[in-house]
Amino acid sequence: MSQTDVAVGTQAVTLHAAVVAQEQRFAEPVDLVTLPTGQEPAGEKRKLGIPHGIERLLGVVLILVGWALATNLGWISTRTLPKPGTVLTVGIDLWNDGTLQSALWASVQRVGWGLAIGIPIGAVLALVVGLSRLGDDLIDTNISAFRFVPIIALQPLLVVWLGVGETVKITMIVLGVAFPIYINTTTAIKSLNPGYRELADVVGLSKGQLVRRIVLPGALPGFLVGLRMSVAISWLLLVFAETINASSGLGKVMSDASLFGHTDVLVLGLIIYAVLGLLTDSGVRLLERRLLDWQPGR
Repeated sequence: MSQTDVAVGTQAVTLHAAVVAQEQRFAEPVDLVTLPTGQEPAGEKRKLGIPHGIERLLGVVLILVGWALATNLGWISTRTLPKPGTVLTVGIDLWNDGTLQSALWASVQRVGWGLAIGIPIGAVLALVVGLSRLGDDLIDTNISAFRFVPIIALQPLLVVWLGVGETVKITMIVLGVAFPIYINTTTAIKSLNPGYRELADVVGLSKGQLVRRIVLPGALPGFLVGLRMSVAISWLLLVFAETINASSGLGKVMSDASLFGHTDVLVLGLIIYAVLGLLTDSGVRLLERRLLDWQPGR
């Protein structure tokens, strides 16, 4: 055997050994690395040494303490701003005589109907505009122009068309709810990566499958942003809508209190509106965390 053959054989053995070693290295299990997502582990304490959920309530507690100090020490006249204890007493009295329960139920019903009607309208219009060039041309311009008209300014015309019953009140809430849903969902649909639609064409997805598997999941974050805005607007419009010849609701209770100068009832109504808005917003945020748990930071 010549020296050349020996050298070639040696190189082949060396190369084979290197390949085997490389294969063994890649075959070894590799520890996964946990990357930070911006979300704190459940139950983790914040800088103040208390749970996050309790820390979020500190601002509310500070406001209540400041309110109590200002009214009890005479810094603010109780005719201008009643004491927290006075407001609590009035709330208990209204609850015991049944006034508060009936008012709450009437207001919650109006907001519920407004959301139940306005959300589907805004979502369907967004799908039509986002998926159709013709729909975009025919609908988007009109809605974009109409959304700059203050809904409150439509109140006299709506009263002429619909009267002063429940229909006009719910219609105002529906209009306020539909616009944020439409705008945010449309923007989310139009912002989808065009490559997704090309991929859908390649794999042969039908129009319905495209909407169900690509468009709806991709537009979901934008829709939920619009939903949070719609919930907030629904409560804001409820206050105004219940001043239109309302015979029930929190707005009616506050209107009557305003006529007789009962500031304690007025403050109670504002607190109830704030609590209801906070509860519904928290519900939407919980829905976001459940539906968008795949996003970093959720």
